Amino acid sequence: MKGAEYVKSIIPHRPPFLLVDGVIEEGEDNIKAFRDIRPEDPVFQGHFPDYPIYPGVLIVEGLAQAAGVLLLNGKKGVPLFLGIEKARFRGEVKPGDRLHYEVKILQKRRGVIFADCVAMVNNKKVCTATLMLGFKEA
Repeated sequence: MKGAEYVKSIIPHRPPFLLVDGVIEEGEDNIKAFRDIRPEDPVFQGHFPDYPIYPGVLIVEGLAQAAGVLLLNGKKGVPLFLGIEKARFRGEVKPGDRLHYEVKILQKRRGVIFADCVAMVNNKKVCTATLMLGFKEA
C-alpha cells in the first residue's frame, strides 16, 4: 500500500481538496485507492451538521483523482475531468467510513479516456459511474 505522499507525488491536488489518501493496488489499466472520511472534514460543517453525509460530488471527484493517479503515473501533467456518464448513488458515506475507489480504463479515444468507476464502503457499492478523463502534459 502507498500513502498520501505517493499520491501527492503524482497528482497536483492538495488538502483540503486531495480526496485520495492512498493506493492499495495499481495495474496497467486499473487502480484501487481509498479515502478515510474524517469527522473533522470541513464539508461536514454544512453537509449536514445534524446528519453528516459525504457529498456525492466529492465521491465522484475522488474517483476522478484516483484515475488521475493511474493516468499520470510516470508523466508530468494535470489530470482533466471531462465528463460523467451514468452516475448512480446507492448508499450514504458517513464520517469514520473508509471509501474505496476502483477505477478501470475501458478505452482511450482521441485523447479521451473512458473509465468504469466504483466507490464502496464495507464492500457495498455507494457510487458507480463512467468518467471521461484526459490530461494536459506539463
